[in-house]
Amino acid sequence: MDVSTPLQSDNTQKQKSLSPIRLMRGAICLAVFLSTACMFLVYFAPVVALFLRLLSRHYCRKATSTLFGFWLALWPFLFEVINGTEVVLYGDDVPDNERVLLIANHRTEVDWMYLWDIALRKGSLGCIKYILKSSLMKLPLFGWGFHVLEFIPVERKWEIDERVMRRKLLTFRNPQDPLWLAVFPEGTDFTEAKCKKSRAYAAEVGLTVLKNVLLPKARGFCVCLQTLRGSLNAVYDMTIAYKHQCPTFLDNVFGLGPSEVHIHVRRIPVDEIVASDEGATAWLMDKFKLKDHLLSDFIANGCFPEPRVQEQLSAFKCSMNFLLVISLTAIFAYLTFYSFWSKVYVALSCIYLASVTYLRVQPEHDLGSLISMLVGKKHSTE
Repeated sequence: MDVSTPLQSDNTQKQKSLSPIRLMRGAICLAVFLSTACMFLVYFAPVVALFLRLLSRHYCRKATSTLFGFWLALWPFLFEVINGTEVVLYGDDVPDNERVLLIANHRTEVDWMYLWDIALRKGSLGCIKYILKSSLMKLPLFGWGFHVLEFIPVERKWEIDERVMRRKLLTFRNPQDPLWLAVFPEGTDFTEAKCKKSRAYAAEVGLTVLKNVLLPKARGFCVCLQTLRGSLNAVYDMTIAYKHQCPTFLDNVFGLGPSEVHIHVRRIPVDEIVASDEGATAWLMDKFKLKDHLLSDFIANGCFPEPRVQEQLSAFKCSMNFLLVISLTAIFAYLTFYSFWSKVYVALSCIYLASVTYLRVQPEHDLGSLISMLVGKKHSTE
């Protein structure tokens, strides 16, 4: 089997066709997701991301995690309840409420969205953060959300990215703040051309030739591990595979696939990973060799080893969450159309969100830390 083809073990199931009903349903889903995102951002973001952050960064993040966690939960609801995608988990069970660094392979453009399914099961949905291409921060509306949720944008130029990453990661070191920080060390999604290039480079420099993943780039991972090591509980090593076909964003929206998402999880306590950059780089390479073997097993067998008892999402809880989000959106929409002061608030909120997202501005200190800094400077001068 060509290594660049979508991982699959059963080619008998054809991709679902885009029928008029699916097209209409997808259009409705997009309208719901965009309208709810817009209302949540313009009404909640200035309160939690600006005013509350100035008072307490910790409580700002707790409030952001809770409020926007309601909206993020719409996506697992779409995947598993509406589309009927089966999420199958393997390997280690993970405790609730841990602070973790998460690494995963990057098979397609929507891998990162399926991490929400696991985070929702563990009560950590609102605190999951990603390191992502800076161009994604410019997406209409979604870029605003990425900024409020404190995703870390990178230019893929290490001389620029290292400084930006370190500065941002230093704000995540409080062990009381909830955190799931997701990194895709391959740096891009898997394609045939990228696979050939990666394999050629590996053969040229004497590294292991990987068939189902690209060679990982370790510098970003090492910076995350080095900066956050004292505040993390573990690293979660996740391997993702899809049965029948790799999905796109529109496949998810229109319910065309995937039929199954398989995720293998290994939980590694941070203390078991060598502290040096060289040791962490070697550790990461070993994990990607293991991912390559796991994906080969999946191609051959249609599943990963080490299956575990599945944690199904509650359709009732997901539906209640959906009704809550829709109800709040309806209230906000009513206020926007029928209240002059709400219109003013929405206009100012949009200006604020557009400005801070474009300029990548976020309050670096809350009131408590500013007072501590001022007191410290006063004592130093005396």
